[in-house]
Amino acid sequence: MTIQKLNSAQVPFEKITAKTFPKGPDSLAPGHRACQGCGEVLALRLLMKALGRDFMAVSATGCMEVCTGPFPQSAWEMPWLHIAFENAAAVASGVDAGNTILRRKGKLPDQRIPVVAIAGDGGTADIGLQALSGALERYHENFIYICLDNEAYMNTGIQRSSATPFGASTTTSPAGKLSKGQSTWKKNMPAIAVAHNIPYVATASPAFHLDMMNKIRRAAAIPGPAYIHVYAPCPTGWRMKSELSVESSRLAVNSRVFPLYEVIDGQYVISKRVDNPIPVADYLKPQGRFRHLKEDDIAQISERVNHEYEHLIKLSETFDGPLF
Repeated sequence: MTIQKLNSAQVPFEKITAKTFPKGPDSLAPGHRACQGCGEVLALRLLMKALGRDFMAVSATGCMEVCTGPFPQSAWEMPWLHIAFENAAAVASGVDAGNTILRRKGKLPDQRIPVVAIAGDGGTADIGLQALSGALERYHENFIYICLDNEAYMNTGIQRSSATPFGASTTTSPAGKLSKGQSTWKKNMPAIAVAHNIPYVATASPAFHLDMMNKIRRAAAIPGPAYIHVYAPCPTGWRMKSELSVESSRLAVNSRVFPLYEVIDGQYVISKRVDNPIPVADYLKPQGRFRHLKEDDIAQISERVNHEYEHLIKLSETFDGPLF
């Protein structure tokens, strides 16, 4: 089958502004079991505000599944599947393929129905990476993958993942006399998604809610698979005050720790350029998981953060049009 390659940047979608912010309840009922100040559930609600009820969700085992769907209860007021830790992308791609067949047979309306796979960083960067790679390569047209990245396996006891940042103390990378905490640098999942030559990849933060919601709407409008990597603070696992979740999200962007950008048909587009960043130390300080770091450690992290950010800027300036 030949798939027509569109200029994805030109695909129209209805943008959300402060004046047109969707009103009314979303598809997640109150009374779920998410921790106070949970950044994941905030991101999940923004997803639902952006897409309304016209999508199907596939949720991997993780914080959001445990908090919202303990049998026999469910906070989801829409089509939702809970599946295993490792296969959210595989199941979502199967749902999309099934919808395609049902549309051909006239059993579903002839309209696009986004299928959204939702998983944490462990279910994405570690356990679910193979399934995600396969789904992106197969080029499912209505497939959106959302990684809610709280930078560890929070649901099972705050164990490190490959998305845990360097220096963070977790239960399996504890800081001590002979350890600085996590000893490796955070895996660049958006770059891995970009390497699959899919039409849309983006990063998003709940602190910049309109930017996040419009990226989700763009992902739903573009034919082909999409990957969105969402910064999702975990006050419990990060050992910080619950009211700092949104502020932490803002500090991450303004310190360049978590840059906001899109990759549309291979072209990098910076969503919020940070030319005068705040010190990385200002981002690290409120979080107890970094409390043990010394000035030399913070300087090392700052150097790496700025180097990666400048590399991202160069990628955005090197190519002025789609690559495929």
